Amino acid sequence: MSLVHGTCIAIDTKGVLLRGAPGSGKSDLALRLLGLSHLGAKLVADDQVQLTRRGDELWAQAPAKIAELLEVRGVGIVRLAALGSVRLCLVLDLCASRDHDMVPRLPEAGRCTIDGIGLPLYPCSPFEASAPDKVALLLRSLDEDILRP
Repeated sequence: MSLVHGTCIAIDTKGVLLRGAPGSGKSDLALRLLGLSHLGAKLVADDQVQLTRRGDELWAQAPAKIAELLEVRGVGIVRLAALGSVRLCLVLDLCASRDHDMVPRLPEAGRCTIDGIGLPLYPCSPFEASAPDKVALLLRSLDEDILRP
């Protein structure tokens, strides 16, 4: 089991780990994903994510102390319905800058390894208006061959 700094949301049965420095937009992007009803996104954990290896999968959940809590800058800490745990399928590294040029136009698909499990890794500019749609496309690409070189 490991504890990582980040935010995790679930879309359908797929968990997405948003990683980045404080203020990089993890909670903001999560809030925007949660607001898109057609995605059916659910909060799993904000600020800290507990990862547990189960066979060849990683599962994410919130530490009990912060379960169902989301920090919304300018509003405060709010309680939201949350999913207890989700299988982690995708990791996004958020840019610390609001400069979208920090993300390559055509990024190479990356991989990261957490607790011995390899996961797809992509850079993300979280403050772009299209960021939630890009997250949805990346998740879709896990099941469908929609990304072309």
